[in-house]
Amino acid sequence: MSWPALIVLVVGAYGLKAFGVLVLGRPDSTLGARLEPLTSLIPAALFAGLIAVQTVGGDETVVLDARVWGVAAGSVAVWRKAPFVVVVLIAMAVTAFVRWQT
Repeated sequence: MSWPALIVLVVGAYGLKAFGVLVLGRPDSTLGARLEPLTSLIPAALFAGLIAVQTVGGDETVVLDARVWGVAAGSVAVWRKAPFVVVVLIAMAVTAFVRWQT
């Protein structure tokens, strides 16, 4: 990677962080107030993306193994409004069961 590209990426990353704090973080900001419904969804989208990558991501391929079954079972438990501890236990148990069967 070249130095100019690295500098652009660093400035862009810090610029986005500063924009979030200085513009979106102020309660009297009209732009922040208008974008609040959208910015409140960002953590959920990032979390869903991380779960998807960790579940099916391999080195350079898509890997479908026991983790997919565990996440699917946990998703059903969330959909049925189970408590968080129960969701984790169900996902863990299903993943362990599928790994034990293979």
